[in-house]
Amino acid sequence: MTAVSIEWKSLPASDLGVNEGLRADWNRLNAARSDLPFLGAEAIATAIAVFGQGGERLLIGRQADQVVAMLVASKAGRFRWQTFQPAQIPLGAWVAAPGPTLEALSNSLNRAGFGFCVTFSVTQIDPMFAPRMPDAANTRTADYIETGWVDIAGSFDDFWSARGKNLRQNMRKQRNKLETEGMSGRMRKFTSPEDMAPAIARYGVLESAGWKAASGTAIHPDNDQGRFYTRLMQDAASRGEAFVYEYLFDDRVVAVNLCLGRGQTITILKTTYDESTHPFSPAFLLLQDVLEEIYGEGRWKRVEFYGRMMEWHTRWTDQKRSLYHLTCYRWPFLKQLAARKRKEDHGDSEPA
Repeated sequence: MTAVSIEWKSLPASDLGVNEGLRADWNRLNAARSDLPFLGAEAIATAIAVFGQGGERLLIGRQADQVVAMLVASKAGRFRWQTFQPAQIPLGAWVAAPGPTLEALSNSLNRAGFGFCVTFSVTQIDPMFAPRMPDAANTRTADYIETGWVDIAGSFDDFWSARGKNLRQNMRKQRNKLETEGMSGRMRKFTSPEDMAPAIARYGVLESAGWKAASGTAIHPDNDQGRFYTRLMQDAASRGEAFVYEYLFDDRVVAVNLCLGRGQTITILKTTYDESTHPFSPAFLLLQDVLEEIYGEGRWKRVEFYGRMMEWHTRWTDQKRSLYHLTCYRWPFLKQLAARKRKEDHGDSEPA
């Protein structure tokens, strides 16, 4: 068992949203490892305020009076905890200095962070920032999803010529068809804080007209989804980190990408499109224009999708990696019991 000496302090998770010192420590640790804007203290505090159930805890780990790890945890069952994981945040809510491994932090938390705790799970981990280690006697990793990305290198023409013939022909035919039918297709971009709320409202109009409306997961300015993304994008825009790309047929918005960017990486957090535009693919037309602009700007070196890799992703990139879960058991025999139960239930996809 990997062990590190860390002193843990537990606070209400809501403290992250009101304590400037806690936010500064969180952002310092985020910058030291992943430096992702959706894992910034402001984004996590917004997620807690909108999606939290009230029982979440903020765990602060110190070594020699230096904060080396912070995370937000929620109860997963009796004596079981896991990282706070709303669907709107692609990765688990934790940040840490580069030194301690995630396994070491989890073992330490399991014994000193929550009082009596039998399992602690870290959800949706990116191996870029916490490499996946072989399972130990009391730890288990499990696949979550494969996700893809695009490395921005060379020219857009080189990138585009490397795409499949079917994609390139399809995009050309769609643009020709738009012209034949007397419609213009164009992209526009918004980055200012005052533009975010109207952009989220337009996003919600498209999403509410599609299949997500029936499932209850569509963004609307008056629901939790809408409130979260409006606050998230406004806050990010105040730091120059929010980018909304829209595609229009004439003056009609038919596709929207919500993006966050920091350093050399831009992440496409959410995409929606007008399903009534079939046989056009406005989301593809938008993505093509977004990537062409990104290549031309020279600002970004990487475009992340951070969603489950679908067949359509493979038309744009062949690069992928597996996100994963990590569960730390207080004692090895608990891992054996959990494995037996998974076998009996004929399932093996849960993080704990």
